[in-house]
Order: sequence, then structure tokens, then C-alpha cells
Amino acid sequence: MVHIYCGDGKGKTTCGMGLALRSAGRGNRVVIAQFLKDGNTGERLAWEKHPNVTLLPVPEKLKFVFSMTEAEKAETRAFMTGLFDQAVGLVRSGQCDLLLLDEMCSAVTTGMVPLEKVTAFLDEKPVAEIILTGRDPEPALQERADYITEMRKIKHPFDQGTPARKGVEW
Repeated sequence: MVHIYCGDGKGKTTCGMGLALRSAGRGNRVVIAQFLKDGNTGERLAWEKHPNVTLLPVPEKLKFVFSMTEAEKAETRAFMTGLFDQAVGLVRSGQCDLLLLDEMCSAVTTGMVPLEKVTAFLDEKPVAEIILTGRDPEPALQERADYITEMRKIKHPFDQGTPARKGVEW
């Protein structure tokens, strides 16, 4: 089935990672592809140690899309689309029971991964559990989802000037 964790609140990646942890704990083969993130996240450090989890590569450093030059956007688009293709290849070859596409909704919205590629993959009805996270999922993604959970921000320390904290937000 297809899961979407979306919204403007904290917890989208955390929910996806929690489901991936549950699945890996039951002996399933988990593949994690993270979009619009670099390698400096606590979850990557933890997952590197798990034998049932394949972590696909991410850039060492990555800017926010809005601060990228056109050349950087083109380079990032090529990388992110290749990352998606690699993840899909693992599902199609039967090497994955659960695929987490972390920040995929945002990757589509920002044009870093073509919506048509993602919907075509989902339309194949892959034999794996598929999780997409991120803000503002396109209606075409929502139509293909079996679960949609929206995180809604009610209060967040960032609004009072507190920066993201290591081990909590990243």
C-alpha cells in the first residue's frame, strides 16, 4: 500500500522512519531514499547500523532549492531523479519490502523529481509498501495513496526563533 505523511507540522520523516523501523524489526528489507536532504541527519547515522536496511546515497552538502542557482538546480534534479530510479529498481527487482521516499512530496513540488515518473511507478502497484513524506503532496499522489496522514503545526519553537536542534529536528 501507499502511505503519505504530509503537512506543515513536525513528524513526517519521523513517522516514515518509525514505520520503516517496525518493518525492519520484523525482518523485512527496507530501502530508504532521502530527497532534498544531505547526509547530516541523525536517522542516517542510526540506520547505517541496521542489517535489513539499504540507505541510498545523498549529497554530502545540499542547499535549499530556493537558494540554488539554475545550474545547481539542474545538477540536483539529475541526482534526485537518478536516486528515485535507483530506489524503483530495487523494488522492481524484488530486493525491497518497504520503500521510504523521504521528502518525495517536496521533491516533486520543487521540480526535482518529475511527478509523471512517480505516478507511473505507483500505478505499477509495486509489490512493496511505499511511503512518501513531505509538504504539499500533489493531488495525483494523494489519489494513489491508501493512507494519508497530515501533520498540522499548532506550535513550534522555530516560530520563536529557536533553531533546529541536533538529535531532535535533524
